[in-house]
Amino acid sequence: MSTPLRVLIVEDDAVDRMACRRAFAAAAVAAADAAFELLEADSGEQGLELARSERPDCILLDYHLPDLTGLEFLAHLNEDGAAQGIPVMMLTGADSAAVAAEAMRRGARDYLVKDVDGYYLEFLPGAIHRMLREQQLLDDKRQVEAQFRTLVEQMQAISYIAELDGALRYISPQIGLLGYSAAEWLADAALHGRLMDPEQREATLAALQASRRDGSPLHLEYRLHARDGRALWLRDQAELVRDEQGQPLFMQGIMIDITQTKLGEQALLASQQALRSLSAHQEQIKENERKRIAQEIHDELGGLLTGIKAYIAVSIERAEAAAAPAEPLLAEAAGLAQDAIDTVRRVITDLRPSVLDQLGVWAALEWYAEQVERRSGLHCQCTVAAAAGELELDAGRSTMLFRIAQEALTNVVRHAGASNAALQVDYADGVLELRISDDGQGIAAERLLNRESWGILGMHERCRHFDGELKITGLPGQGTTLLLRLPLDEQHEY
Repeated sequence: MSTPLRVLIVEDDAVDRMACRRAFAAAAVAAADAAFELLEADSGEQGLELARSERPDCILLDYHLPDLTGLEFLAHLNEDGAAQGIPVMMLTGADSAAVAAEAMRRGARDYLVKDVDGYYLEFLPGAIHRMLREQQLLDDKRQVEAQFRTLVEQMQAISYIAELDGALRYISPQIGLLGYSAAEWLADAALHGRLMDPEQREATLAALQASRRDGSPLHLEYRLHARDGRALWLRDQAELVRDEQGQPLFMQGIMIDITQTKLGEQALLASQQALRSLSAHQEQIKENERKRIAQEIHDELGGLLTGIKAYIAVSIERAEAAAAPAEPLLAEAAGLAQDAIDTVRRVITDLRPSVLDQLGVWAALEWYAEQVERRSGLHCQCTVAAAAGELELDAGRSTMLFRIAQEALTNVVRHAGASNAALQVDYADGVLELRISDDGQGIAAERLLNRESWGILGMHERCRHFDGELKITGLPGQGTTLLLRLPLDEQHEY
């Protein structure tokens, strides 16, 4: 048998109290598990005292009492901490609909109309059970809401619920990190937009409105300015909530403070840019040093070797003029001197080909393609489109293009096992394209991802310094293609 329900009857009419007792007793007989324990009071003050001391499960309250009206009883009950929260069912007369409505507004959970024939007594036990079930559901709902609110408000993120028309229904107290209370945020619909960074405001508001209008997931990062002027980065994520029939209800989302992450990203980007600038500076120093060494080798060592060869040639000519046999070692020395001169020229060319400085990058690319074909036997075709050939690039970009082409063709010769290679330069819509392709074995994916492939990394870094983009693609047995896309501003479009 279940625990009896404790009902406090506040009724000044003894006959009506007796009628209620009989109705509850009859219900207990009809359903063995529906017993009632009744407490009775014949005045409002006595009823309030019993409510405080006994804490019944519910109160059955008559509107007309000798000392208090039912509405006054409800007012005292709601103010009394010891009796607060006990569900009340009001008994009213047949002509008291307005009284019933006011009682419900002031805290009564339900009401029954006392008809003169007493039919209401048949419904009384069932009505009490229904009211208590509804009260239990209400208490459970409040408990779940309280737990949910506690959980939400303990999170680091700002939680919110937005209507589909954009209005906010709820926002958690964490919004205080911006210096505003949740009440201020909810009261001012335009506050969110005003705090956005002016440069981002239009695009951010458009994205928010589109998400709420279409019910599409929201994933957005933007800046808001706090009350004290600080700029905070927030990640705003929201999803559409639907009912059991699939109808859209509202957007539920969170905003996460990612300011420190953004500052870290900006510091990392600044560091990367500084490293790239340093790398470019070092490359420039290296190119200048190569140029200086090549010039010194050409002027000094090249001159010395040429002079030695000339002296040997004069000695041989004098011996021939005197009809004396020339010393065999002189002829060998002349050959060695020529080999040394050829070696010096090759070293000078590898350090810094003079054609790059004298005739420009396009002539240098054509010359280098011929050198590759002559030295390695790889058939190498170089084509420079007319629009590209009219461009006059600065020394930095010219060196970058030449060195990337040099590294790429060197890789083709060393690793591709190719028979043919093609170097194509095009220019359109402000973008210069350098494409180098071969018919070799194709580059392996792991080599493209290998961070220790310094040649490939070097090409990428050279390209990025000038805001270019470099892609290398290849398939086994189908060759490799390098594509460099270099945007040019107006000063390079001659």
